[in-house]
Amino acid sequence: MVRCTLCGFENPDGEVVCGNCGSRLISPEPDAAETRRLDPAALGFQMPNWGTARLGRERQLLLHIRGHAQPLVISVTDQLILGRFDVETQQSPDVGLDDYDAQDLGVSRRHAAILVEDNALKVMDLGSANATYMNGQKLIAHQARILRDGDELRLGRLVLRVNFA
Repeated sequence: MVRCTLCGFENPDGEVVCGNCGSRLISPEPDAAETRRLDPAALGFQMPNWGTARLGRERQLLLHIRGHAQPLVISVTDQLILGRFDVETQQSPDVGLDDYDAQDLGVSRRHAAILVEDNALKVMDLGSANATYMNGQKLIAHQARILRDGDELRLGRLVLRVNFA
C-alpha cells in the first residue's frame, strides 16, 4: 500500500495518483534498473494534466453525454442525485437521465451523487446495480472521490464528461 502524503488515503501498490484526492503519490525509491523499466516518460507515456477540483463562481456543471451534441447545464447545490425517474414512487432524481436511454444503459434510479465539500466536488456511487466508474476506475459504493474538471464518469454504460463552468 502507498499512503498519500497529502490526505493519508491508502492506495494500492503501483498507483501513481491518489484515488481520494488526486495528488501525485510518492513511492519508495526503486533500484536503478526498475526506474528505467517503469519510467513513464521512457515508455512514451505522459502524466495526465489533472483539471481543477474547485468550482467556479458560476457553480455550474456541464455534463457532456456521449452521443449527444448539447451538454446538460446543471446548477450545483450541496448534493445532486444522478439517476432516472422511478415509476413506482413517482420520484425524480435531481439530474434525470431518462432522455439519454438511461434505463437501457443500466443507470439506476438513484445511481450516483455529486457532493460539494469545502467548495470542491466529489462523486459517490450510491450502491447502484451496474456501478459508477471515474476515468475508467470503478468507484467503491458510498465512498466519495474528488471530481475534477474534465473527468469522465460512466454510470452503467452511460458515459459523460464533466466540465466546470
